[in-house]
Amino acid sequence: MSNFLAGAFDSVRRGARDVARLALPQRCELCAGVSGVELVCDACMRDLPWLAGACPVCALPTHRSGVCGQCLNDPPAFDATIAAFSYAFPIDRLIHSLKYQGRLALAEWCADAILSRRERSGAPAGFRPQHLIALPLAIERQRERGYNQSQEIARTIGARTGIALLPRALLRVRATPPQAALPWTERAKNVRGAFACELDLSGLAIAVVDDVMTTGASLAEAARILKAAGAERVENWVVARTPPPAH
Repeated sequence: MSNFLAGAFDSVRRGARDVARLALPQRCELCAGVSGVELVCDACMRDLPWLAGACPVCALPTHRSGVCGQCLNDPPAFDATIAAFSYAFPIDRLIHSLKYQGRLALAEWCADAILSRRERSGAPAGFRPQHLIALPLAIERQRERGYNQSQEIARTIGARTGIALLPRALLRVRATPPQAALPWTERAKNVRGAFACELDLSGLAIAVVDDVMTTGASLAEAARILKAAGAERVENWVVARTPPPAH
């Protein structure tokens, strides 16, 4: 019932938002042109770096969307990754606005992009996660920012799909230096032991929601912890995937 009410409230809220945007025509977040009720206009949407030809496990570029050699040789703790975009211009601008400039309306846009990508890529037969979990921020970082952008995206996905959001299933128990400040080779070590899960997730399928997947170190560590708590399958649902330095 709570998921139904959340969905109904989201529908009413979106209707009110659209009425307001029609009364005051929206300007595209990227080109500043008139975009009706949308945050990004149709022309800019067509030019975005939509991700294609990616490994279904880690979402890095691969031939004919097959599983990449790295995932075959050394499978990560997570089972799949849904990523809407390659993390490149101008997606980096939109995510930066969401994370650091308080443009929380972009969380809805990001959620819709993830769901659109998942629909196009095709979910495994019969797979539907029972729960969504937002990748948590360190307490100090969330206190500074005032919100967790991944939580905002996950909340919208939950309202759109009816999938239950577990707000405190994954805990950040150790503050770590920002991953972006570290070389790729040091990021896995940086997040080791950063998360904990106190719930019994036995047999459950989980989708972990985040904004950007860079090396995948944080998401791999989160998946390791969730599977240790009993999760049967863990997917990453992210807005954008950063290509490796070679690309």
